[in-house]
Amino acid sequence: MNWEKPTPAAISERGMRVALIFALAAERLTAFYEYGQWLTEAQGASLAADWLSRSKNKLPLNERRQLSALSDHLARHIESSLSREAGMYTAHEMMESLDPNHHSEIAESLMVECERLLDEEQAD
Repeated sequence: MNWEKPTPAAISERGMRVALIFALAAERLTAFYEYGQWLTEAQGASLAADWLSRSKNKLPLNERRQLSALSDHLARHIESSLSREAGMYTAHEMMESLDPNHHSEIAESLMVECERLLDEEQAD
């Protein structure tokens, strides 16, 4: 039996941006609930650069900052619209969903929201 993981499918440029918004929002929520502080836009852009480098991708600093700002908007919206317990659960589900083998309806709906935010930003 072959136990090797299949090679992940190539992700589109748009898909990469959507995934970064989602992952950064998950990190922001986790940091907020664990430490009571929000990541700055620059911290988010730096974190995005780290993730991109692991997959041998790059985005210019201004784009990483833009995606960081969108993730901040989403994270703060989630935090303000949920109880602390529900927000912590949502952050946990989002972090778990960074593993492609984890299925979460919450994460799927938030990924759609990330797509909407990116589309709105690009329409402006």
